[in-house]
Amino acid sequence: MLALSAPVSIALAQAQAQPRRYSQMLAGRDEPILDPDIPIIDTHHHLLDRPDVRYMIEDYLADANSGHRVIASVYVETMAFAWTHGPEALRPIGEIEFANGIGAMCDSGRYGCRACAAIVGHADFRLGDQIAGLLDQAVQRAPERFRGVRQTMLESSSEAPYRFIPTRPPKGVMKSPSFRPAFAHLARRGLSFDVSVFDEQLPEVIELADAFPDTAIVLNHCGLVMEMDMDKAQREQAFRRYRKLMIETGRRPNIYCKIGGLGMPFWGFRFEERSDPIGYRELADAWRPYVETTIEAFGASRCMMESNYPPDGRSAGFVPLWNALKYIVRSASADDKAALFHGTAANVYRIADKAGA
Repeated sequence: MLALSAPVSIALAQAQAQPRRYSQMLAGRDEPILDPDIPIIDTHHHLLDRPDVRYMIEDYLADANSGHRVIASVYVETMAFAWTHGPEALRPIGEIEFANGIGAMCDSGRYGCRACAAIVGHADFRLGDQIAGLLDQAVQRAPERFRGVRQTMLESSSEAPYRFIPTRPPKGVMKSPSFRPAFAHLARRGLSFDVSVFDEQLPEVIELADAFPDTAIVLNHCGLVMEMDMDKAQREQAFRRYRKLMIETGRRPNIYCKIGGLGMPFWGFRFEERSDPIGYRELADAWRPYVETTIEAFGASRCMMESNYPPDGRSAGFVPLWNALKYIVRSASADDKAALFHGTAANVYRIADKAGA
């Protein structure tokens, strides 16, 4: 066993003794598992250790092995383990190396879920041609798992969402003169682009998809309509605008969409304010219009389910979250369910089937 120094041992013991979790993260673990045999590739989760929440691989594996058949996962960047030294453009390599090590460990088959079977790293597209070196190093260091990059670009005309965003994303990234030259480097390498935006930014995503029709663009979190602090009439108006934008976005065949992220506060459900356990039926009732809109816009062959853990742990336990998603699509065909829960993800992120899915 590896011997740890006393300060490190104490720090680890304190972290384990005082786990930092969002309010619903352990809720609903006793719920019966709906459709327990369907294989799941969780297309979006994070690992991090921050003042507000600690969620490392042991936490994710406890969730992934808690009843649903989660066979593999996609690690998505938060810059949680980026280098703090060296050229700025290359600092995301630190997180990619971290996730690749976790992926290698889980690929042994000893831990159930093949966590981090694919990796989506970070790149700052405002740096233009400088990201070429980052992409080449990422491919070289994690050739079996590195699949693309994400840049969070959450811009809203409302100030409300920034109460829940620790670091405010930069403005105008997609309109930056360096953005498309940087994106061209991604496209030439056959890598995908995960994009996290609010729905009012979808026209920019559409323009990007039209300019790079051969590059897979993965829209995160059902397009993420911002409905915080709105009354019923405002929410209905926002949903109508959102639905129209999603249908138009879905007309681009190179755009895929992740179904999830619905546990974050931006949707205005206010589940994060609750301390009582929230069951899957209540989650499903709230989430259904957005899930159904996404599937209508993109079709099952371009949709893939995500836990978005731990952020969605503000509103939903891991078991109720997947139960809710399964319940919403319970009437779908077997082929569509297979695409939604693992097929699309395996295709987009090039995840080999090692579990007979």
